[in-house]
Amino acid sequence: MNRNPIDKRILYEDNHLIVVNKWPGEIVQGDKTGDEPLSEAVKKYLKEKYNKPGNVFLGVTHRLDRPTSGAVIFAKTSKALERLNKMLREHQIKKKYWAVIEGIPQPTENRLEHYLKKNPKTNKTTVFIRPAQGAKQALLTYKTIKKGEKYALVEVDLHTGRHHQIRAQLAKTGHPVKGDLKYGAKRSLKNGGIMLHARQLEFVHPVKKTQVNIIAPPLTDDWKMIELMDYI
Repeated sequence: MNRNPIDKRILYEDNHLIVVNKWPGEIVQGDKTGDEPLSEAVKKYLKEKYNKPGNVFLGVTHRLDRPTSGAVIFAKTSKALERLNKMLREHQIKKKYWAVIEGIPQPTENRLEHYLKKNPKTNKTTVFIRPAQGAKQALLTYKTIKKGEKYALVEVDLHTGRHHQIRAQLAKTGHPVKGDLKYGAKRSLKNGGIMLHARQLEFVHPVKKTQVNIIAPPLTDDWKMIELMDYI
């Protein structure tokens, strides 16, 4: 897949933060695959742009699943990293996601509460309707913003940050994310991703204390589906 270079995917940058639009299929941090993570690509960009000698500091504050795309925040200073981590723990960073799901959800707006348990061996999350041993409460709200014949575009507000939360909870309602074979989608996408996208971030800047609002446009042609084109 031809991915835009990092400088074409920067959504926000100052002395403290850099926010990058992640492609589906990219990993945020290194893993056992040995593939170059987004964090290393961003380090190379910073080293070259600012002609920095030695190692470049870059703090990873949060991650997106490999098949998911969208906005990822990195810290350029240790002060910003420490403060961003605290903000994330205290749910002070508001995140909105877009998901194209199979079928049309009823009701078109809803609050979902489940209990999720991760299986490390399968890297999959099991969803329970009621509290269960080892399962953590998961909350999200969604609203439908566009309906096609077979798919719907929903906007999701995350209220907790569990493993595969959006993917697992939507699938539990009978509406898996398009392309997400792991959670029951009918077929995969050509690029190996899924149609789940970290669309928006809202937070108070950890150092400047100004309001930051970031919108990440979808990067792949999958989002130009005919029934959604007039919205996106």
